[in-house]
Amino acid sequence: QVQLVESGGGLVQPGGSLRLSCAASGRITDIYAMGWYRQPPGEQRELVATMTSGGHTNTADSVKGRFTISRDNAKNTVYLEMNSLKPEDTAVYYCYADIFTSWSGRFPYWGQGTQVTVSS
Repeated sequence: QVQLVESGGGLVQPGGSLRLSCAASGRITDIYAMGWYRQPPGEQRELVATMTSGGHTNTADSVKGRFTISRDNAKNTVYLEMNSLKPEDTAVYYCYADIFTSWSGRFPYWGQGTQVTVSS
């Protein structure tokens, strides 16, 4: 079965940096879009940034210029470099991958989430 595992979350001060990673494993035929969503406390899940297999990115206005998404296709891994962090970036960050498998076709998968807390 397909599994996404996030790592790199933690507590940082405002203005600090953090790097998240997410690795996909399983019998995967292809990964199309891959990236990150987040869910602040008491709020709905929202897009942070995604990258397609062709290298195109979709990034939320709130993080443009501060967050950078990257992808290592050989490792089935996506990263999120977060700089100039703000308290409003505090959320559970979820890895997302649009994956094609031979048994279920194209289907969205989610990681378990990793907590990012920005506080002084």
